[in-house]
Amino acid sequence: MSKHGAPSNVADELKALDLSGLKVAIIAASWHEVIMNGLIDGAQRAALDAGIKPTLIRVPGTFELPVAASHLAQNYDAVVALGVVIRGGTPHFDYVCLAATNGLTDVSVNTRTPVGFGVLTCDDEKQALDRAGLEGSSEDKGYEAFSAAVMTVAALR
Repeated sequence: MSKHGAPSNVADELKALDLSGLKVAIIAASWHEVIMNGLIDGAQRAALDAGIKPTLIRVPGTFELPVAASHLAQNYDAVVALGVVIRGGTPHFDYVCLAATNGLTDVSVNTRTPVGFGVLTCDDEKQALDRAGLEGSSEDKGYEAFSAAVMTVAALR
């Protein structure tokens, strides 16, 4: 399980940082509504713990996250990208996952704006639900992605 080895005190670290005035955008895909709502809620809980009021922007799908992140990185201190891609019976999964991963990495490196990577790439819906931060989920990837982005901003200051 990917949670193995994760830091245990992220919420305390967020609350201890001075992140006042930080502008953060959350970009969320629209597919898989229940899972996406969990990811968004997790990111917004992390924002609350950090004392930040983020801007939420919805895009059609995970493939559209990089272009939105590229645009928003110009005016925000950090961007958090949330999406979910569930493996199907065609190579579409591979193309979308690769495009989103490479695109978001390029945005972060080229703009020097931290991008929190909250894109779930799962074999089935059960795996995605278990990572979405919903009641009964074992992980909260929305919270983790938001935390990673703003903690990176703090580290680079």
